[in-house]
Amino acid sequence: MVTLAVSDGLLEHDRAAMKSILDYRRIERAIRFIDAHVVDQPSLEDVAREIGLSPFHAQRLFTRWAGISPKRFLGLLTVGHAKAALQAGESVLDATYEVGLSGPSRLHDLFVSYEAMTPGEYKLQGASLVIRYGVHPTPFGDALLLATERGIAGLSFVEGSLDEALEEARAAWPLSRLVEDRTATASLIGPLFDGRGGAPARLLLKGTNFQVKVWSALLRVPPGRVVSYMDLASAIGQPRAVRAVGNALAHNPVGFVVPCHRVIRATGALGDYRWGQVRRRALLAWEAARAEAASGLPAQENRIPGLLATS
Repeated sequence: MVTLAVSDGLLEHDRAAMKSILDYRRIERAIRFIDAHVVDQPSLEDVAREIGLSPFHAQRLFTRWAGISPKRFLGLLTVGHAKAALQAGESVLDATYEVGLSGPSRLHDLFVSYEAMTPGEYKLQGASLVIRYGVHPTPFGDALLLATERGIAGLSFVEGSLDEALEEARAAWPLSRLVEDRTATASLIGPLFDGRGGAPARLLLKGTNFQVKVWSALLRVPPGRVVSYMDLASAIGQPRAVRAVGNALAHNPVGFVVPCHRVIRATGALGDYRWGQVRRRALLAWEAARAEAASGLPAQENRIPGLLATS
């Protein structure tokens, strides 16, 4: 009876997640369309036509997926909003260091806890470690989650085939044993995206001391905020290590949770992102919308006309 109840719960969650992923695919197409026609300032009708919906249903889709109107959502995709968010986030890391792990990111601190592998464990590259994995739909596409007894060890959006994603996972953990266990990973991935809180997500981070230091600082950046590469380098006490910070972000093993998508260039433009620029723009706008809804106040409006152009 208990097993059936759990299975039913998982099925219900998966149905909701599949609905969300279908919504995201349409929104991804809409973002690509908007980006390609930024000079034309496409209307709701233009976007609706592109994704094969009526304006009414396009409005409902955006509102259901993002929690705000299409007009506001598109505003959150602009360079102007990115710049305003960057200015607002300039002191975020300094503030959180001054007050420990609290301050502006207190809610996020409660959402994520982590431990890093010791130098000895890192040297052994996960030998004798059992890693359970599963692929699940999320609001931003299918994601492969890797879990250990000590916490989540990996989360990556599946861009190509599952085989390719698994090869990357095996390359990252060459001496560990990967075991498919979708039931175990399903209970971990849901809370990461539904925003309902509960017990903090536990992470197991495998990286060099420098990489873990960068990822740790990044965990202090709250949803809805962004920081520059330079600010992040300064926050870890190495202001000249901007390039090394970028390299650490490129090797982030736990996408979305360790929010490398929140680091942008000082100009407000987006740099490279491992899982694609469209997904990154959707992530930033989605988080800004949720932060806006949680605060009850609108985020600072875009000050530059035009939608987000390619960086």
